[in-house]
Amino acid sequence: MAQQNVTSTIQTTPKGENSSQIQVKGRLNISSIRSWAYWLQNASPEVIAKSGFDLVVMDYSRDGSDERAYTREEIEMIKRTGVIPIAYISIGEAENYRFYWKEGWKENPPAWLGPENPDWEGNYAVKYWEEGWKQIIFKYLDKIIAQGFSGVYLDKVDEYWFWAKKYGESWTARQMIEFILEIANYTRSKAGPSFIIIPQNGEYLLEYDNGTLLETVSGWASEDVFYNGLEPSPWTDEKVSLLDRVVKAGKVVLAVDYADDGTKSQEDMARILDFIEKAQDRGYLPYAALEDRELDRLDVIPGIQPPT
Repeated sequence: MAQQNVTSTIQTTPKGENSSQIQVKGRLNISSIRSWAYWLQNASPEVIAKSGFDLVVMDYSRDGSDERAYTREEIEMIKRTGVIPIAYISIGEAENYRFYWKEGWKENPPAWLGPENPDWEGNYAVKYWEEGWKQIIFKYLDKIIAQGFSGVYLDKVDEYWFWAKKYGESWTARQMIEFILEIANYTRSKAGPSFIIIPQNGEYLLEYDNGTLLETVSGWASEDVFYNGLEPSPWTDEKVSLLDRVVKAGKVVLAVDYADDGTKSQEDMARILDFIEKAQDRGYLPYAALEDRELDRLDVIPGIQPPT
């Protein structure tokens, strides 16, 4: 399958210029962004537009439902202020509050629907390689594109681990890579080659990549890189060895650690600043989120997040 080349040339965005409109050879340039944020629940377009962050990951809807989906006008308003809006979408789990969910699935599930995630009520594993699930995701992507989002943030790409015991990790990993490539081709055929594709977690997929995946994605995001909550992350060495490949390829790495206890005490700030410094030292873009992982507000730290 032929893939779009989305490699960006590093370019500084002039202050006040709409970074979402800057193109490099027809591709949206995100290599120059200096900050990002992650706000999924009841995000306010007005607050995002005035936030000062360069890129914000948000849901396509205030509460996950179609009824409260953001309008194209709201997304365009965000873009006019220079903020790049990226839509969150879970491609490895089905969520029972989304437009596609049918109540009858509990008694008579489709062939692609797996068991409920014991840690997240209402989230179900999916056989993401099945055509039925892919068609749901493509319909979901159509909604996101119609809203005017600049790209998508693909969660649960690490779901290949769940199915690895049954089908073999090499096979499930390659099926997830193929799905990400299909999503990139589908969205860019409709929204243009500049459409941003950023997977979250599952960076171990790069071990199975022949180079096409890394060439295709716009960057990679990862949680708990240096801190797992308020404690040092046990996965740092494994994660950075893979995320460094993304940086070396000239792509952005978005690191989100839930290292802020909300007090902004001396101890809290020391931990936040340590995370930020460690991320920046490796060329990553850090976002220190609140430890509750609710992602129901912007965590703004004056002068630090976003940087002045």
